[in-house]
Amino acid sequence: MTRARLCVAWCAPAFVILANLMMAALPAGPAGAAVHFNRGNDAEPETLDPQRSSTLAEAHILRDLFEGLLIQDRTGELAPGAAESWAVSPDALTYTFKLRHDGQWSNGDPVTADDFVVALRRLVDPSIGAEYANVIYPVRNAEAISAGTKTPEALGIAAPDRHTLIITLETPTPYFLDLLAHQTTLPVHRASLAAHGAAFTAPGKLVSNGAYVLAENVPGSHIRLTKNIRFHNAASVSIDVVDYILVKDLAAGVRRFRAGELDFLPDVPSDQIKALRLAYGEQLMIAPLQGTIYFGFNTTRPPYNDKRVRQALAMAIDRDVLADDIASGSIIAAARFVPPGTAGSAATTANPSWQELSIIEREDRAKALLAEAGFTASRPLSVELRYNASDNNKAMAVAVADMWKQLGVTTRFVATDSRTHFAYLRDKGDYDVARAGWVADYNDPQNFLFLLESGSGLNTMRWSFPPFDRLLQEARSERDADRRFMLLRQAEDVMLDETPLTPIAHYTGRYLVSARLSGFIPNLRAANATRFLQLVP
Repeated sequence: MTRARLCVAWCAPAFVILANLMMAALPAGPAGAAVHFNRGNDAEPETLDPQRSSTLAEAHILRDLFEGLLIQDRTGELAPGAAESWAVSPDALTYTFKLRHDGQWSNGDPVTADDFVVALRRLVDPSIGAEYANVIYPVRNAEAISAGTKTPEALGIAAPDRHTLIITLETPTPYFLDLLAHQTTLPVHRASLAAHGAAFTAPGKLVSNGAYVLAENVPGSHIRLTKNIRFHNAASVSIDVVDYILVKDLAAGVRRFRAGELDFLPDVPSDQIKALRLAYGEQLMIAPLQGTIYFGFNTTRPPYNDKRVRQALAMAIDRDVLADDIASGSIIAAARFVPPGTAGSAATTANPSWQELSIIEREDRAKALLAEAGFTASRPLSVELRYNASDNNKAMAVAVADMWKQLGVTTRFVATDSRTHFAYLRDKGDYDVARAGWVADYNDPQNFLFLLESGSGLNTMRWSFPPFDRLLQEARSERDADRRFMLLRQAEDVMLDETPLTPIAHYTGRYLVSARLSGFIPNLRAANATRFLQLVP
């Protein structure tokens, strides 16, 4: 696969993209004007490079632009995508995928197995620095490549022909197919990547294979996608244009929804839920999400490298007050990091013992721990709490600061937009305590616990604890399902005791959905591709 060959394939994408834009601007058949969907997004994407992506806000957009081997359908369940079928070997180590023959990139090039080979090699290539590289650690040699001890070409993936992709695993992985619907495993157009390098994601350069193409990317405002006329199932896509509109202020988002400027709002202010229910009835949808809000501690920075300090701050947080009073019952108080209902969680071991104490007893124990660590009334602890700015996050941060105040702790806040906040954490910025959240990509405890593994690009707590790592490694090679879940529960117990993070609450999806929009079905993964929605003009 030479650069010359790739550049030949990149023959006239600008003309095809122009054709897509013209198509979106034209009337959508007899019904009249093109159907235009104003879709709120609660954070600005840091990247539209699939392999560098790491946030849910990016996943929504990438799900519209690209199609992976598998997709999440309108209910969030796995379904065929670029692969029309697959087979698994008897030892569950080899997956053979057959790609659909009508798959095309938006410039007319065929989608081939090599496009996925390049994408997955990029994901584990250390030079890319993908936060999510360990998502495909089940693939043979993926972890060694990410560690720099093997080259990307050693990855257990092969394309014997244009429409066949073979992936070989290190050990059987029951959730492996779920990984192939994740945004970081999406394919890339090899020719445009070779021609433009890191700029291949810019409007006019990004070539996609999903239901939409990228038309505009206006920082601080919106990202516009238009219907991809070359998508293999374009006939079923009824929305012609989708604007992902940045909603920094949820209260302002509600006002824009009320004015008809937004057809969909991905979150609402907690203190307005009762009023919104009265005003909008079934247009306000609240449903469980498989995710957890947590506060992470910078475990490399004194005094947060002291377990006693971390435990004291965790103990003093009254999660029931946050869930029931601050969030108006729209989130669920969390005792553990892995949400209830996750595979293997039914037999979860006991919660940390301090969670069974009254809040007064917990405050007394927390004060004693801080005193042991050297913090007293004459030498109080001062905490900097960082969070991504929103009405809900601010309310939670202020409430937690009041709870810590009972310990004699003073709190100062640093609030930035989501893009800046998560980039700061990813880039190892200096902090004390930071708010974060995680929504599952696949239904397995490992999808939460791997965040804390030594060397994980998503381990923003910078925590490294060999007993925890060993349990996760043992679980990876364990073929007995019950024993594997037991090992993962033990790993979670170890982590909760060491407290590199403290779970706060389990998410729910809280959406305002226009009466004109149909096909939106809340699901545990918040996976709702625009291709499955319909909007009455």
